[in-house]
Formats: sequence, C-alpha cells, structure tokens
Amino acid sequence: MRISKLALLLAATATMGLAPTVTANAQPGGPGTVLGAEPLSAAATLPGSAWAERLIYRSTTVGDAPTTTSAAVYFPAGQAPEGGWPVIAWAHGTVGLADDCAYSVAGPAAVQRDWAYLGTWLREGYAVVAADYAGLGGPGEHPYLNGVVEAHNVVDAVRAATSRYDELSTEWVVVGQSQGGGAAVFTARYATEFGPELDYRGAVGTGVPAYIEDVAQFVGPGMPPVAISSHLAAYVLYILHGLRTTFPDLDIDGLLTDSGRTWLDRATTLCIGPLSEELAAAKPSIGGFFSRPLSTVPDLHGLLTRYMGLPESGYDRPMFLGHGLYDTDVITPETLRYAALLTATGEPVTVRTYPTDHDGAVNASLADSIPFVRALFG
Repeated sequence: MRISKLALLLAATATMGLAPTVTANAQPGGPGTVLGAEPLSAAATLPGSAWAERLIYRSTTVGDAPTTTSAAVYFPAGQAPEGGWPVIAWAHGTVGLADDCAYSVAGPAAVQRDWAYLGTWLREGYAVVAADYAGLGGPGEHPYLNGVVEAHNVVDAVRAATSRYDELSTEWVVVGQSQGGGAAVFTARYATEFGPELDYRGAVGTGVPAYIEDVAQFVGPGMPPVAISSHLAAYVLYILHGLRTTFPDLDIDGLLTDSGRTWLDRATTLCIGPLSEELAAAKPSIGGFFSRPLSTVPDLHGLLTRYMGLPESGYDRPMFLGHGLYDTDVITPETLRYAALLTATGEPVTVRTYPTDHDGAVNASLADSIPFVRALFG
C-alpha cells in the first residue's frame, strides 16, 4: 500500500505532539467541505507556528457558483485551551491574480509586515486561518475586490478548518489588511448569514479601500498623465480584471487600447511585486490603457457598487477600523468618510488612525486591536 507524503508528515508531527486531531467534515459536498490537504511550502509557512497545513475546500465564486479554493491554517504552540483555539480568519492583502501568487502557495507579498503581524496573533493564543480567495490557487479567475465572494471564501475557510480539527473553536473573528481589509468588512457584514453554525465575534480591518466606485467611474483616456505609483497602476489593472470576471458581458477589453489589453494580460500572469516592477520601468499612463471612458458602461456606478461597494449598514458584531493617515495606496479621505458614516449611523464600529502609511498601520494598530479582539472573546 502506498503512503502519501501528507500521511507521513501527519504521522511524524503527531508523534511530536504537534499535529491537531483531524475529524470528518460535517457537511459533505457543501461550502466548507474539505477536499484534501497538503503540507505548506516554506514560503507560506508562518514562522513560529507549531504546525501548519494547506486545506483544499469547497466554496463559491461569482454568482454563487460552486468552486474549489484553498487556505493556510497555522496553530500556536502549546496545548489548546478548553473548547479549542479561538480563530483569527486572516484576509490577506493584494498578492496578484495568478495561481502561483496564492497566499498558501507563495506566502504574503509583504513578508516582514505580515509575518510580524500574524506572529503576534499566534503568540496571543489564536490559531490563524488564511483563505486564498476564489481563483487564487484553484480553478477559475479571481474576481479581485468582489467583496461578497471574498466573504464566502473567508467564512467557508473557517467552516472547513473548524470541521477538520478538534483543536479549533468555532469562535472566530476576521482580520484583514488592504484588499483583505475590504474583505474583512464584507465578511463582518455577512458572517452571521453565511456561517450561522459558527460563533462569529467581530472584525478588524486596516488599510480598508472605500468608495473606490466613486473614483473609478471617472477613469478613461482623458485622465491627465500625472505620475502615480506602480502599485496604483497595478490595482487599476486588477480591478479591470475583477470587473471582467464578475460581469463577463461588460466587454472590458473593448474599452481598452492595445496597450491596455497587453498590460491587462500581463496582470493576470504576474504577482503584485513583479507587475509593479514592470510598470515602474515602463511608466504607462492610466489614461493610455483606455480607448473610451469607463463611464460609457451603462449603470456603471451601480455595477461598481454591487461589485466592491462596502456595505454601509447591517453589522451585527463590533468592528475595528485602523488606518494610516499617510496611506496613499488607498484613497484615505474616502476611507475616513466611510468610517465617519458608520459612526454617525450608529453601526458598532471603533475607528483609530495612526501617523504612518499603508503598510505601517498593520502592526501599529495592534496596540488597539489586540485588546479589542480579546474583549470580543470575553
């Protein structure tokens, strides 16, 4: 009888007291069903985790279509407390669109930042479940910034992990940065609805992109050729791909110049780092991507809002938003406007700002988010 490498790894780690107990999945075939598991690559293994695994599980993508996706699961050191390790569902920031960019394959784009951040949560006594999002590391295309899809993927990752390991509690919070900050906000809005059998407690989002739909509607060939960061140009290309994936009838390619189509093709094959480097070298203008304005699409603002507009009401658990005042990766005034709206309308939100940039806010926020999350778990 042949024994898989995974089985050998599980047996070896179990003899050292590190491997969690694997249990049968409770919902065969449905969202959150575990289809398989495998060891994580070194690049995707969080330093300090006592044990880690890559889960392959069922979830949904655009139009609630079933799909297969993946997640990384990290366990802290020591004996699990009674009831199991509480779960931090990590919603990662932008890594790219290609399968080899997936978090559970290549690890984070911002390695030092993310490992320091997630390592802190491990030391605080939480297990970490990091969903890849549909189309990353699995079949199909990744609908970048499609918040409802990302919320399903995050909830289903928690469902898969908690059904597989006895050492995990069903008590969980979602924590995310940048693209994952938006995913965390969407998850906060829909967590109870999408995962009623789980014990969702609340959310933390940093570097959250808000009201992009209000700005994106003005993108087109008439944009002035002002210098922008290569990261922002990459985000525009990723958003175009997300729109094309979410609304295939839009004919996004028909809005673009030859240059725009070439760059969009490159964006589907390169992770965020290499794509940003190529854009920095070539210095294309955003306006040069377009043959006609994005606003010529019928009901453009409505489409953009349904695709990535952050929910403005309906939050049933506390949410923490942390933001760097020098953040230029997202439109900071719009994020602060969103936070102010939630506060003014009585949503259960706590807002803190920090004198730092997009990356700096992640770890700067821990001074406030750790006690916030600790209180959520009582």
